[in-house]
Amino acid sequence: MKVGFIGVGTMGASMASNIQKGGFDLVVNDVRPEAARPHIAAGAVWADTPRKVAELSDVVLTSLPGPPEVETVALGEQGLLAGMKAGQAYFDLSTNSPTLMRRLHQIFGERGLHVLDAPVSGGPHGARTRKLAVWVGGDEAVFQRHKPVLDAMGDQVIRVGPIGAGSVAKLVHNCAGYAVQCAIAEVFSLGVKAGVEPLALWQAVRQGANGRSRLYDRLAEQLFRGDFDPPKFALRLAHKDVTLATALAREHGVPMRIANLALAELTEALNRGWGERDSRSAMLLQEERSGVNLRVDEGRLKEALARDDR
Repeated sequence: MKVGFIGVGTMGASMASNIQKGGFDLVVNDVRPEAARPHIAAGAVWADTPRKVAELSDVVLTSLPGPPEVETVALGEQGLLAGMKAGQAYFDLSTNSPTLMRRLHQIFGERGLHVLDAPVSGGPHGARTRKLAVWVGGDEAVFQRHKPVLDAMGDQVIRVGPIGAGSVAKLVHNCAGYAVQCAIAEVFSLGVKAGVEPLALWQAVRQGANGRSRLYDRLAEQLFRGDFDPPKFALRLAHKDVTLATALAREHGVPMRIANLALAELTEALNRGWGERDSRSAMLLQEERSGVNLRVDEGRLKEALARDDR
């Protein structure tokens, strides 16, 4: 099976490489041709446009920043719709709007084409190591037919439901994470201002029921070091994800008080010019407002992290 892959950025590059390692022929495209050099060196074919990717492939996957880019790649003059053949399938791996995916599903369906949303979760490390969740929305038979391709890049590939369901699951997941991040920033600034040393507080919390969650991992790795550059996941993308989640809530008349507070926090961080810093840099706002310093000596931090890993 020949797999077309558009968007070989932070996540896409590793996913595309793993598809190649899985034994599939790859056709690749990106707005930055140099990003595809490793894939071409490994045997991939370069295509100048999304349309050409579609013409050369049996199935197409995209990994793009968000809805505007997906819409352009799908529907542009040299987009996928112009090059796909009846019966062909298109999976979008981006964190995207379910509403857009349902619209694309309808437009492509009128030409006998299949569209499925398949957002991924696991971060850059998961993309490199094939430890990714892939949440698919769309036709069951089409999903099963192409599941081997998805299995090549993720270890937890499931169909969540009909078109749009995968995107809904991803927005719920990401929005919850950023809401919890805001809460963690608040309670840790409280604990430190109330007299507990940051590392001692983190070590204590890690032993409790809530503290065993992976949500606390980057608190030590990033906030205690003040290390948000280069980003593991850019703040501008986190802002986009929570914006999509709250927009979806408005579509369905669901109040999202906590999510809107998280969005306000991310917006303030974005307005500080932190869009290309890591998304968790937004936690610095609460530190600043509280007048506390959460930096920890590097030697003590490394020792604590080594014990935490055991």
